[in-house]
Amino acid sequence: MSDVKTPEIGAAGWARWAWRQLTSMRVALLLLLALAVAAVPGSIFPQQPQDPVAVAEYVRDNPTLAPWLERLGFFDVYASPWFAAVYLLLFTSLVGCILPRMRKHARALRTPPPRTPRRLERFPAHSREETELDVATVLDRAERHLRGSGPWPTYRVTRLDDDGVAASVSAERGYLRETGNLLFHTALVGVLVCLVVGDFTHYRGQAVVVEGRGFANSRLAYDSFEAGRGFRPESLVPFRITLDRFESTFDPATLLARDFTAEVTVDEPGREERAGTIKVNHPLSVGGAKIYLMGNGYAPQIEVHDAAGELAFSGPVLFLPQDTVYSSQGVVKVPDVTSGPQIGLVGYLLPTAVEEPAGFWRSVHPLPLDPALVLSVWTGDLGLDAGLPQNVYELDEEGMTQVTEQTAAGERPRTVVVRPGQTVDLPEGLGTVTLGEELPRFVALDLRHDPTLTVILVFALAAILGLGLSLFTPRRRVWVRARHTPEGTTVVEVAALARGDDPGLEAEVDRVRLAIAGQEEER
Repeated sequence: MSDVKTPEIGAAGWARWAWRQLTSMRVALLLLLALAVAAVPGSIFPQQPQDPVAVAEYVRDNPTLAPWLERLGFFDVYASPWFAAVYLLLFTSLVGCILPRMRKHARALRTPPPRTPRRLERFPAHSREETELDVATVLDRAERHLRGSGPWPTYRVTRLDDDGVAASVSAERGYLRETGNLLFHTALVGVLVCLVVGDFTHYRGQAVVVEGRGFANSRLAYDSFEAGRGFRPESLVPFRITLDRFESTFDPATLLARDFTAEVTVDEPGREERAGTIKVNHPLSVGGAKIYLMGNGYAPQIEVHDAAGELAFSGPVLFLPQDTVYSSQGVVKVPDVTSGPQIGLVGYLLPTAVEEPAGFWRSVHPLPLDPALVLSVWTGDLGLDAGLPQNVYELDEEGMTQVTEQTAAGERPRTVVVRPGQTVDLPEGLGTVTLGEELPRFVALDLRHDPTLTVILVFALAAILGLGLSLFTPRRRVWVRARHTPEGTTVVEVAALARGDDPGLEAEVDRVRLAIAGQEEER
């Protein structure tokens, strides 16, 4: 026996094989799963575009692991080469899978239903009976029933003359099943494209605004800001928002929040000044962006004079709510003292303060019915001269010492309690602290601009529609054959075939049979 040599595949053959594997639906599903897995590190590790301070803290706390994570792109996952590679492979796989199926589906739409098989009795749903009607009447009634009476035909129907003695009708439906499948995958590709375009052109910023103060839409005015690589600073519309009033409503029984409303004044170029309202889940549209209400709290006006009597600090301080009764934590950093150590004040703003037991303060209501500011005092080096970013809501205690006092129970932190309009001496002659008479509120605003959001919504709805069509549209073929008999009657055969399981197949045959007999049921 001579040896059989298999031909070499060659580079072109391997490339063709790789392309077929990449554009298979199996690989597309695997890539979709891989993309989901690749996105997981973005929710585990802090991301540089969103929170550079958290990244710096993670690098400081993990000096061994952090450099490797940074090399692998785990601090900017969605801009990393490996994430982009999975994304592009998925995009290529979907496009390469969809286009051939579109061509095939287009040919199927132009192709008439298949010819009627000779042996209809072998199909799973079959009916055979004799009637006094002639062949033409039988086929007319069958064709009229299968086409339907609405503007959209139920079946695509072809009438056939089999052998001059018998004639038949061949009908097929369910083309929308493949249409829906293609619509779903095309919409998925559209969503992927929109995500890329949106990531490239979007911008998003967060800012805190105190009652009576304003916010100008410039990049420097944001507390945090992120943007795509295609963002241009000059594209920001230079509008201004002033927070006129913030109102909150609470349930009197449970003290749970019912509603938050921020009343603002909007000054937009080329338009008259107008009033606006921002509520939770009801953003305000300004300058092509949407402004969302993300949080709120109290921002009391605090003044600190140092030991020499000089004003060392003055301004509103944000106190972040910690519970449902708005016990709010905040920090006052006083670096500009004329003499002595720097001062740090850490404590709570209690909207409705009660002292029970003695020396222990808490709030019993979220509204400012009887507010008090309870502060502990720290002295030393605040660490602001090191040039490293710090969280404004936390005090770096590394170079600080807490002021304490000796009691019968032992040493404990020294605290000062300040009521609105009061001035209280700080311990150890450090100076004084004054709380303003009013207790203004602040709101945390989130501005988002993404030109693809509307398009993404359209593609998402199209994907849902396509998925519904592909899942709930039955794919059926129905044949009706009629032939004369020597006795002068007409033998009518009806058969149906479905792609996959179809519990309604027998019922479809019965409806066709009744329609031919003139007893058509409503669909």
